[in-house]
Order: sequence, then C-alpha cells, then structure tokens
Amino acid sequence: MTDTERERYSRQILFQGIGPGGQERLREATVAVIGCGALGAFHVGALARAGAGRLLLIDRDFVELSNLQRQWLYEESDARDALPKAVAAARAVARINSGVHAEALVADLSADNAGDLLEGASILLDGTDNFETRYLINDFAVDRGVPWVYGGAVGSYGLAMPVIPGRTACFECVYPEPPAGPQPTCETAGVLNTITSLVASWQVSLAVRILCGEEVDARITTFDAWSGTVRQITMPAPDASCPACGQRTCRHLSGRGRAPISLCGRNAVQIHERHRPVDLEELGRRLSPLGQVRSNGFALRFIAPPYEMTVFPDGRAIIKGTQDPGVARSLYSRYIGN
Repeated sequence: MTDTERERYSRQILFQGIGPGGQERLREATVAVIGCGALGAFHVGALARAGAGRLLLIDRDFVELSNLQRQWLYEESDARDALPKAVAAARAVARINSGVHAEALVADLSADNAGDLLEGASILLDGTDNFETRYLINDFAVDRGVPWVYGGAVGSYGLAMPVIPGRTACFECVYPEPPAGPQPTCETAGVLNTITSLVASWQVSLAVRILCGEEVDARITTFDAWSGTVRQITMPAPDASCPACGQRTCRHLSGRGRAPISLCGRNAVQIHERHRPVDLEELGRRLSPLGQVRSNGFALRFIAPPYEMTVFPDGRAIIKGTQDPGVARSLYSRYIGN
C-alpha cells in the first residue's frame, strides 16, 4: 500500500479483524455485484469506500425516479438521463475512490454470459430481485468454488445468508424450489430504505470477513426494520441430493437462452431474444417518426403511448406498460424486428 492508501484506510486497518493484511486482501479482491438496485447500489458504495480493488457492476436496468428513495448511489440527473444503473454506479465509484477500478457491465446475467461476466471474481454479492438469477449465481458459485452472499428485502423485512461452496449448504439446499404463487415486491408492498441498507450492510460485512480470510458462521439472518426484530437460524447441512452442490448437475448454469420475464411487479417485461447487436443511432432514426425517442449512448428510450420501450445495444429491451410476454414480444417484433 502507498502512504496515501494507509492514511485513507487507517481507521479500517486499526480494526483488529482487518488489519494491514486484511486491507491488502481487499485491495487485491475482485467483487462482482450482481444487480445494482437497492441492495447492490449500497454494496458498491460501501466496497468502494472500504478499498475493494476491482468491482464488476452487473445490471440490466436503468435509473428511474422511483429508485431514488432507496438506491443510495444515484441522483436525479441519473434518472432524468435514464442512465443504466451499472454506468451510473461506476461513475459514482470514480467520484468516491479513484483507486478502485469499477467496470460497468450493462447486461442481463444469463447462462450464456455468466462465465464471461463473472470471470475472476473473488466473491459474488446478490443484489438481484428474482430467484431465477439467484439459482444461476448459485450454480456458478458451486461450479467455480466461489463464495457468494444472498440477500433480499421487501416492506420492512429482509434477510441475508452466506454460501461457501464445500463448507455450507448452497442456496438450492435451502430453497429447493422458488416460492409458489405471487410474491410481494417493492412495487406492491412498498419498501423502507432502512431495510435495504441494513440487509446490504450485513451482506458487505460478510463479504469483507470472507475476503479477509475469516470463517463466517453458516447462519440465515432476518431483520424487520419496523418492529426492530433480528433473528438468526443455523443453515441446514449440505444436502447430498441437492442438484447443485450434491449432484453437481448445475442445471441452471448449463441452460441456454432466457424466456421473457416480468420485472418485479413493475408492469414491465424484459425481452432478450435477439443475439446480435443493435445500432441505436440507426434505430432512433427509424423510430423517431413513430413516437418520442431519447438516447444517451448507453440505451435508447422510445415512447409510443401507452407503451415505453428501452433498448440496449445488445438487443435487449425493457417494455413498460404490460406484464404480458406475448404483448411485449409483439411490440419488440414490430419496432425492433425479429
């Protein structure tokens, strides 16, 4: 470390659990933050301030005004410009700590790209909003022997859990099947910004402990920021019949393609069926006679009431105004092509 780094992290180095050796480990670490929303944005800010050397910021979405209540890194200008969250987060890291290298990866994590996007990660932090992606993260972690930290929050309730391949149960051991039926979301049940920051802080604490070489307890921790209750339960033992860590089939990681998915109760559907890039400038010229077009170089927004479509350079699109994948597919085909 340089003298400047020693001064910058001096209060953290004084803490016995980290010390100079732990700070060096953080400096050498690559942390993948998967989802830069309410949890992930906090992960990014905390890790940048703690001196994690390299951050892989993976997110498929863009900043909206409703995010600002709980997504601490972003500002009104980010929402006004509809910046991809990964890009806005990377820019915030540059302002917070120029010694941290943050890579903005505007992408939807899938079986097709997980190997490329997560390559070299020392640990994975879950800031996602759906079980499908978490099973994929879990498969990658088990397959590569990389630790990860699960987290979730809605309303005033949240939880976090470390997954250490080879030592703890994996995510699929604990949740063999995703929850049945409609689940509450931030859009249907609301969310306190204190619970998202509480869960995210706990996730970062676990990640820092793991990166510093400490053996964390295999426990699920739950919080209620409104009632003030905190509970911890011991995770079950690894299940020899688990398809992921027991049988090592990693079926989510070996899958290909991704069906259209509704986005966390947002009256929006993501479509990613095109496997070639889109020229946003040319698309903007083609769509401008048909509705309002705005582009920032990272994404193009096309508004043709009652629908709003945000298109990314990789061909992915988020269509607002419907939760019907059939309608979303039809709009995608009409305006972007097959």
